[in-house]
Amino acid sequence: MIPRYARPAMAAIWSPETKFRIWFEIEAYATDGLAELGVVPKEAAAKVWEKGRRAQFDIERIDEIEREVKHDVIAFLTHLSEIVGPEARFVHQGMTSSDVLDTCLSVQLQRAAGILLDDIDRLLAALKKRALEHKRTVTIGRSHGIHAEPTTFGVKLASFYAEFERAKRRLIAAREEISVCAISGAVGTFANIDPRVEAHVAAKLGLRTEPISTQVIPRDRHAAYFATLGVIASSLERLATEIRHLQRTEVLEAEEYFSAGQKGSSAMPHKRNPVLTENITGLARMVRGYVSPALENVALWHERDISHSSVERYIGPDATVTLDFALARAAGVIEKLIVYPERMKENLERTRGLVHSQRVLLALTQAGIGREEAYRLVQRNAMRAWNGEGDLLSLLKADADVTRALKPDQLDQLFDLEFHLKHVDTIFARVFGEGGLTL
Repeated sequence: MIPRYARPAMAAIWSPETKFRIWFEIEAYATDGLAELGVVPKEAAAKVWEKGRRAQFDIERIDEIEREVKHDVIAFLTHLSEIVGPEARFVHQGMTSSDVLDTCLSVQLQRAAGILLDDIDRLLAALKKRALEHKRTVTIGRSHGIHAEPTTFGVKLASFYAEFERAKRRLIAAREEISVCAISGAVGTFANIDPRVEAHVAAKLGLRTEPISTQVIPRDRHAAYFATLGVIASSLERLATEIRHLQRTEVLEAEEYFSAGQKGSSAMPHKRNPVLTENITGLARMVRGYVSPALENVALWHERDISHSSVERYIGPDATVTLDFALARAAGVIEKLIVYPERMKENLERTRGLVHSQRVLLALTQAGIGREEAYRLVQRNAMRAWNGEGDLLSLLKADADVTRALKPDQLDQLFDLEFHLKHVDTIFARVFGEGGLTL
């Protein structure tokens, strides 16, 4: 977890202070559950809460104990006993370390998902606002990086909005899947702790009970969670890549906001580089890099091993912190994105009408010319326009083979940009709903 890319709220979820506080709550709630069943004295459970609730856990002391015992949960429990006193002997009754570790990780991942969902909401709001703003800002659509047919910048942004709507639904599902509690004891059989204790802890922490935990919560749940983060990261990279391409000097249809006093290069004072979206691209690569280890964690030995443990100590904080930062950065980029409609129009017109070639092709087939012949007629004129010999409309009007099928005024109609925009409202209604077509 690199401080440069860590925002405070997400980083706090993974701090030692937060972890030990969650550990305490798991242990204390479990002790409460045991007390309700008469396994431990209610007075002892109350004393655990009384002493532990007010305590500031001494991280250095816990680390000191761990250096001796070589076990993090035992180190915490030893320190807790120093705080609570004799009643601490009733803590952790019938439990195993994974009960604490896995349930804590569920809480942390659940909270992290909540922050990420807020981030996505902010990005969605920015995308919707800018999409509506540029609903009819005509620009060139590109396939293979080459001019294809006209679209609008609003349609481009609406596409990203729809993608992040899907991301939101996936993350909600992933949060639901990971929000489980396991307090089942050694090898998950509940031999030394009643399942009702698990249900009590789960309810208090806002989790569901894991149906069968085999001592650890099955790691397919975690794999699905981190895979979801990886897909969201890929969507962020697609958005970032679009902006980076649009900011190229030769294109310059949109660019990141460049603040007063900002410097683009240590050597070249004129530079305005897409550093924010380049950063998002790099961060997305990192988040995706955490998916494979999460998938490999699924196959543990028998009822448990700890080959997953070291992995999760990395990827839990790093993946969520990094994605949080990248989502927030993307929202800021969209909110302040500088858009150049005139440059979009200029670029669209650079190919001298070639963007209308399909309409001419289809019109010729409707006029009775076979498709292959129609394609040949349009392409031979399109290639001349491509080579700078004139604009496509003029070349077509001068081609007797074309004008035998289509009169000049018919050709004029085929070069109307509005034709390409006639279903923009339909697309927006599909993406934003009938009530979301205006700012």
